Order: sequence, then structure tokens, then C-alpha cells
Amino acid sequence: LFLLFFMWGVPRGAAPSLAAGPRRVFGEVTPLYDHREIEPKWRAEWERSGLYRFDPDDPRPKFYLLTMLPYPSGDLHIGHWYAYTPVDAYARFLRMNGYNAFVPFGFDAFGLPAENAAIQRGVHPREWTMRCIARMREQMRPMGASFAFDHGVVTCEPEYYKWDQWFFLKFYERGLAYRKRAPVDWCPGCHTTLAREQVVGEDRRCERCDTPVVRRELEQWFFRLTAYADELLEMEGLDWPERVLTMQRNWIGRSEGVRLRFPVEGGDEEIEVFTTRLDTVYGASFLVLAPEHPLVDRLTRPEARDAVADYRYTASRRSEVQRLSTERVQDGVFTGSFARNPFSGRRMPIWVGDYVLLGYGTGAIMGVPGHDGRDYAFARRYGLPIPVVVRPRDAAEAPDADAGPFSDDGVLIDSGPYSGLPSEEARRRMADEVERRGLGQRTVEYRVRDWLISRQRYWGCPIPIVYCDGCGTVPVPEEELPVLLPEDAEFLPTGESPLLRNEAFLRTSCPRCGGPARRETDTMDTFVDSSWYWYRYLDPHYDEGPFDPELARRWTPVDQYTGGVEHAVMHLLYSRFFTRVLRDLGLVDHSEPFPRLFNQGIILGADGRRMSKSRGNVVNPDDLVERYGADAVRGYLMFCRPWDEGGPWQPGGMEGVANFLQRVWRVLVEGSEERRSEGAARAAAAADRRELRRATHRLVRKVSEDMRAFRFNTAIAAMMEFVRQLGRMGEAGLRGTPEWSEAADAFCRVLAPVCPHIAEEIWHRLGHGESVHLQPWPEWDPELTADEAVVVAVQVNGRVRERVRVPAGLDEAELVRVVAADERVRRLLSGRTPRRAVGVRDRLVNFVV
Repeated sequence: LFLLFFMWGVPRGAAPSLAAGPRRVFGEVTPLYDHREIEPKWRAEWERSGLYRFDPDDPRPKFYLLTMLPYPSGDLHIGHWYAYTPVDAYARFLRMNGYNAFVPFGFDAFGLPAENAAIQRGVHPREWTMRCIARMREQMRPMGASFAFDHGVVTCEPEYYKWDQWFFLKFYERGLAYRKRAPVDWCPGCHTTLAREQVVGEDRRCERCDTPVVRRELEQWFFRLTAYADELLEMEGLDWPERVLTMQRNWIGRSEGVRLRFPVEGGDEEIEVFTTRLDTVYGASFLVLAPEHPLVDRLTRPEARDAVADYRYTASRRSEVQRLSTERVQDGVFTGSFARNPFSGRRMPIWVGDYVLLGYGTGAIMGVPGHDGRDYAFARRYGLPIPVVVRPRDAAEAPDADAGPFSDDGVLIDSGPYSGLPSEEARRRMADEVERRGLGQRTVEYRVRDWLISRQRYWGCPIPIVYCDGCGTVPVPEEELPVLLPEDAEFLPTGESPLLRNEAFLRTSCPRCGGPARRETDTMDTFVDSSWYWYRYLDPHYDEGPFDPELARRWTPVDQYTGGVEHAVMHLLYSRFFTRVLRDLGLVDHSEPFPRLFNQGIILGADGRRMSKSRGNVVNPDDLVERYGADAVRGYLMFCRPWDEGGPWQPGGMEGVANFLQRVWRVLVEGSEERRSEGAARAAAAADRRELRRATHRLVRKVSEDMRAFRFNTAIAAMMEFVRQLGRMGEAGLRGTPEWSEAADAFCRVLAPVCPHIAEEIWHRLGHGESVHLQPWPEWDPELTADEAVVVAVQVNGRVRERVRVPAGLDEAELVRVVAADERVRRLLSGRTPRRAVGVRDRLVNFVV
């Protein structure tokens, strides 16, 4: 691909504007395609004619093409164009192939980024958000995108978030929305809870203000995602990148095991643990509680309180990844209390250790250092006993404790009545005893936790709940929705929700008894907004429900979803969960929202870091469009690298793509106008005319296959090579022939999805009336695209010694005969008669001598 840039003759030094009048291109002075005149003309015409107006009742086969909706964070940068222009090109390709393609575009407008940006600028979040949306829409116009902007949604509008609240009520009715006290990541700078992806770096800092994050306990609202955990693990049939499927499986993390209670000495407390290896219970020599475990305060002895308090603070600064890392030394602190092993009777010290997580299992583990790596490291560090109670099946004796833990299944030893049993059998019998003695029960646990949706910030969807002293927690009736977010609230962060100080919002009456009540002042996580938006796109003004059920039945699930891999877990998992709930509510008839997913890469700044105004590495597409034109920017973004790859912005090849478009203009427009009569008068050789047809059909086949596979870069490379070939054939006298007309028309149509403005202009200059974007995609003839000759490798005793050009498609016997008759091969064999010859069609012949 890079060689093509050299072939286009990239000029040295500072390049002048390509719209600056005549200049020397490819060795001669020629008037240039003027993007500043032609591109705005066609955008205005498309808008006037309603060329891309979406009609859901169009009889053509439907194709719902969806790209992840952006945050309205300010100006667009080149990374946005990298995400959206290939989507537009694919939509245009689909329409030309007979589909009614629906490609809506909206804005995920609530959330912490917009609020923080507003705070920094001293403006209201709504004013800032709507200003950003207007600016981003304005910047998208030059792209020439065929998106259904009139079907877009803005999630901060009451018309949209009313239905967030409606869903909350439905979840609450089904027991899928609940409130509890729970630890959260807390940013002291922003004074808010943070989602996991908002905590960055090994030292755990807020992504917005860079303040160190700590853990804090608050009353929070949750969605019961774990109720669908088993279903969410079922991903058969999803055409998704394998790494995304793996990330989701690992995030959910299903484990079958037993919950077992350990009585605490000197009281009525019990510590419940979850274990998948009940067969090792006789080897449990200590217990470890997560620092956030509610029993830590009650079980910590006075002499250990300071040490435990210091440790808990240190642990609050560590991420889950850091806490679970096998590379760091496991540490902890002794509470001073003990428990009893209900199987062995062993006295077990109770420790606090941050390698135990409150959110997984019960937040407590039995330490089995003889058979678990982390427990082993912990025991060695603090001098705790390391009993060995499982030996390998093929060993007569127990492994040496000093040699490290034996973590596989085996045969039990020193395990009372269970000694001599295989691990699997022992687990089954021990679980029976646990349930018979009332010590616990069999259960399934998940690594994934329920979805924390509470945010103590202003800019979000209000949670439709009120609290009444007499009636308790009361949902707002549906007929009173939406609960409007007040626009006069003080939104600066103070450590509490700003809505707590807005009396007009806070004070209300109880829907049940009519007495005084107060509203819930937490707002919803913005992921709630993005967990169902594609249904609303179908009719964004539908007022009888969250979406039109008939349109949803016909148009969903989405046919193709595109977006960044950074949403592999949160957004995609929540969307899958939401869709299953909608299915159970009878609103949709499917379980998976996005059967097909493609992850595009991310364009970074030239410094290799994510584009950010604060870093000064943002590339504004407006400047590039002004200089080169939208089609050149579109083409370069699709040509510069495979779409699923990201990397630093490298503008060096932009001139090469711009020059490619100038050559297209010169060959198809100016060349045809100047030389049509001359070319038509000259007799073109039949072989040349056939070769032009073959080149045309090969181009159509190549671009068709690449477009379907999102290989835009190789599709454009094929177009570049074809234009060079077309230029040579035009100079050879083929202009004006039927083959030339076929080639020009076909090329114009395959170019149209990628570079829609110049393709439209050329199409009309070639004498056509209707828009090129309404034309059918060109067809290719398999006979014309088949290779007439191929080069096959010639091996002698398995080593490649020669290459020979032969007719394509020869069977094995004929291939061997033709190759053996070649003079170079005969010299290679030196008169030796092969004992055996093996041919592989169109690839190789191996002679065994």
C-alpha cells in the first residue's frame, strides 16, 4: 500500500491546497477537481431531494446498521471520523446492493464527562451538552454521511429518559431493581462514585481529575444482573470477535461450589465462605476476610484496631486487578479472633487480606495453603500451618509442603472418614454432609456483580422513587413520569447529590398516603441510557411506550453493530442483560440485541496517546476537509490501515489519496472530454478490449468481497491500481469503446460508497441523470475474473527450485504433464526420471527423484 503513495508522486515540502487552481500533477499541468465547489453542491442536493430519508416500510430487505452513539464531549476529532466514515461507506454499499439500510445517529448525553466539562467552563450541563451536540452535528455535515439524523435520540431529553424511568419501575416490580449498602469507588475530587472504567492507572486515579480514588460505603441502587448470569454465558451463534466473547465469559465467571459456615469463638457470629474445593476443607488452617467485609469491625480485637484500620485504608487504594495479581506478595493483618473448622475442629485465626474480594462469593475464604497458590504465599509470609490433605493419584505419599501447593484433584489423605476417596467423590459426599448438618448448601457463584446504577451527581436521569416515613420506599406511578431533572439545581460537586439541596425537587407527597415524602436524589448510571437506545431510534417520538413494538418486531435485532473494543464488557453486557429483561416483559421476541459485532481500532494522537484537548494532541477534521476535501479525508481514513487496527495519527499519506482522486478526475472526466472522439476513432485491439473488461470485472469482484469483510484499505488499493491501468488503456486508444464506458460506469459505482461527492459529480458528467447512489451495485462475471494463467512452484524432493507459468485450472495429471515439459524443468531434472510427481491445482508440482 505504501508503494502506491510513491506511485502517486507525493510532492516534497509544504503542499499547497488542492483547490488552489491549476498545478503540475503527474508531469503535466491540468485543471483540478475543486472539492470546495462540488462537495457542498451535492450535499445540498442530497438534502433537498431527501435521498437518504429512511422509510421503515420500504419493501426492500431491511438491514439495521448501528454504530455506538457518542458522548457530546465537544468538537469532533479525526478519531470520530475514523469510526463513522466506514459505517457510512458500508451503508451506501448495502443500499446499492438492494437493502433498505437504516443507520441512525444520536447522542449519549447524560453522564459525568459532560457534567465535569460544564463545571470546568462555568456553564450549565444542559447548555454545554446541547451546544456540543449542535457543534458535532455541524462538523459531521461535511462528511456527507447518509445517516438517518432525523431518527436520532438525545438521551438527556425528557422524551427519552422518561422511558429509562419506566424501565426502572418495571425492573422494580420484578425484583430486578433493589437498594443496599455497598462499597463503591469514590473520587474525593469529583465527589462522586465512579464506574470501574473511570478509575485508571496502577495507582487508581479518577480519569477526569486525576485524584486518587478510595473505597467508600453508600446506600446504592442496583439492577439484579446476576439473575441472568447463566443466560449471559450462552453466546453460541454470536458473530463477535473472539476476544470480546472471552472477556465476557471471564467477567461473568461462573463457579459451582458450596457455601460453608465457620463458627466464631466466643460468640454467635459465623463466617460463611464459598468454595469450589470442599475436598480440601481438612487442610483449611485460617480464614481471610475482605477488608470491606461487614464482620471486620465486630471481629477485630482492641489491640488490632489501629493495624486493621491502616490496612483497610491501604487496601481501598488498590484496584481489583492489583489485589488479585499473582505477581505481588499477598499481605494482610490479624484481627485477633478465631473460628473453628466444622469438619476438622481446627482452631483457625481470622485475618483480613485484600486478595479476597467482597463482591465474589461471600467476601471470605478458607485458607488452604497446601492446595492454593495465594493461600500458600500468605501462610509462608505469616508462618501459618500448611496441612496437606490431597495427594496426586499416581503418588503413594503426600507431596512435600515446602515444594509448594498441589492444586489439582487427587486422592484425600488426613481427611477423617473421607481419606482415600478421589477428590470428586469426596466433594459430593462432603456437600451432602454440609446440607445434612445444616452447615451450608450447594450453590453457584459468579464473578460478575449486580449492576450498580446509582450516581451522586446532578447530570443524569432521576430515579423514580420516593421515601415516605409511613409507607417506606414507594415507586413513582407511571402516569407521573417523567420525574423531571430540575434545571435550576446547583450542580457543583460537594460530596452529596446536588439534588439534596433543591427543595422543589426533593420535597414531594407520597403516591400512596399523600403525606410528605422526599425523592430519591441519586441519578442513574449513563449506561442505562445506552442499554436500549437502538429500539428508540426506530421512532424517537413514539409516545405510547418506550418504542414502537411493531417496528421493533420487524427491525430488530440489529443486523450489524460497530464500535470500540473498550466497551467489550460494560456496555455490551448491560445491553444483553437489558434485552433479556425486555424479552421477559413481552416487549421484544429475541434475546441477543447484536448478533454481529465488529470492533474498529482507535486513532491516537501523533504522540501515541488517546486524543484529548488537555494533551494538545487532537486532530481537527475541519482543517483537513478544507485543505483536501471530505472525500480525500474519508478515503485516507479507510486506506491508511485495516479498520480493526488503531494507532497514532500519521497524516503523511493524505496527499497520496488526494492525488489519487485528482487522477480519477483526470482519467474519467478531463481525459474523456478531451479525447473521446479521437479514442473512438482509433481501432482498439480486441485483446486490449478484453483485458479492460477483465480488469473491470476483477475490480468489482475484489471491491465487493472487501467491502463485505470491512477490508476498506485493500478495496481502495485495488481502485488505485485500476485507475492507473485505466489511464494507460485510455492512452492506448480504448476511450469511447463500449468496454471503456463499462469500466468508467463500474468504477464510478464502486467508488461511490467511499468517496460519494466526486463519484456523484463524475457520474453526472458521464451523462447519467439519476444519482449514482441510487444505482445497483455492478455485477461481475466469474469467467472474466478467473485467472487465465497462474504461476506454480516447482519442487524437487520438497524444495522449491523453479516457478513456471501455466494455464489456470489444470487437473493434477495435466498440471504435472505441462510442467514436466517445460524446458527449464527438464534442465532442472537433468534427465532423471521422477519416481513420483504430485500436483496441486494452481499451486505447485513436487517431483520425487
